[in-house]
Amino acid sequence: MGTEIERKYLVKGDGWRALAEGVHYRQGYLNSAKERTVRVRSTATKRTSRSRASRWGPLARSTSTRFPSQTAMPCSTRSPGVRIPHGGFTIEVDEFLGENAGLVVAEVELKSEGQTFDKPAWLGEEVTGDPKYYNANLVKHPYSKW
Repeated sequence: MGTEIERKYLVKGDGWRALAEGVHYRQGYLNSAKERTVRVRSTATKRTSRSRASRWGPLARSTSTRFPSQTAMPCSTRSPGVRIPHGGFTIEVDEFLGENAGLVVAEVELKSEGQTFDKPAWLGEEVTGDPKYYNANLVKHPYSKW
């Protein structure tokens, strides 16, 4: 299992849209307990996969590799998953659909919790560690109901 350290931000404006093409996918959760999350994700070109993440703190969590699965059905949609290179980092932008329409967030993976990076102008307020923005919580408490 690897460790993932990331910061999450709200996205402001549309400046990010021209920087990379997105991939539409569906995502749902088999388990969304705070200590352990099991996610199911599928795209039009990739078989459904599952991954597991255990949270260690607001920034760090352990992750495991995805593996093929044909049994689980995702239950929430987000689109597009966009990967944008920026100053030696990759920023992943997620624009949510359905009951979470209107929410656009970006995640930046870091090598350490204290590492800094040059934020592009379209990154807004940091929401790292705010549980209402966790993908698993958006299934239970959609953005449209806030």
